[in-house]
Amino acid sequence: MSGRIVLGPNQYGKAECRLVKVTRDTERHVIEDLNVTSQLRGDFEACHTEGDNSQVVATDTQKNTIYAFARDGVGSPEELLLRLGRHFTTEFAWVSGGRWAAEQYAWERIADGDHSFVRTGRETRTAVVERDGDETTVTAGLKDCTVLKSTGSEFHGFPRDRYTTLQETTDRILATSVTASWRYAGTELDFNAAYDGIRDLLLQTFADVHSLALQQTIFEMGRAVLEKYDEVVEISLSCPNKHHFLVDLEPFGLDNPGEVFFAADRPYGLIEATVLREDS
Repeated sequence: MSGRIVLGPNQYGKAECRLVKVTRDTERHVIEDLNVTSQLRGDFEACHTEGDNSQVVATDTQKNTIYAFARDGVGSPEELLLRLGRHFTTEFAWVSGGRWAAEQYAWERIADGDHSFVRTGRETRTAVVERDGDETTVTAGLKDCTVLKSTGSEFHGFPRDRYTTLQETTDRILATSVTASWRYAGTELDFNAAYDGIRDLLLQTFADVHSLALQQTIFEMGRAVLEKYDEVVEISLSCPNKHHFLVDLEPFGLDNPGEVFFAADRPYGLIEATVLREDS
């Protein structure tokens, strides 16, 4: 096999910088809890091929920059990542782009206290900013959002062959852990308000749709977001089907009118789809 061996696409940085920002400008403190990753792209060939570190912005420097920028406030995960992206691509001429990602964890006040908090069991908020030259894209989302509806879900009419044992049903538990990511058309918007609204709309649509299949449900969830939010270009959803199987209680002389279930964690159906505007 001939041909010169060359360096392909590459990036590097500091991963999972745990950041907790406590705002103390009043007696009622505010907590922002994030996990931030910074990765740079650009002219780093000499480092890979020659061990020349003259253009390597140390990953430790990237970590320190994250904490230094947090001193001025986070605002929203997207805003912090946009600031980091602008900094690294303007401060260092050979850095042409990169990828900055964050997860944000929710805390709630204990008894509405001013400085006591409890970590919630809610979903994790996610954000990714990518820069490539003059182009910047912002993607927001959530993960580990576990939802369940105890009725209002059916599954029937699917093909059957000699390997099919699943019984059709017109009433089942529908449970999943939603992972969703949506791409914004621009970078100038109220990211916190947009996140709160989109999250609530996704959950409300899950609750409202009478589901004939999980595929139908996630399409309706995506469509609802695109119909209401012009600033969203596309949305991708990944939803494992958390199966709940009715337990046979007849051996114990008991009936089971759809009340006692075995919650299976694996194997599971995995349903994924992207919903987008036709002209995007």
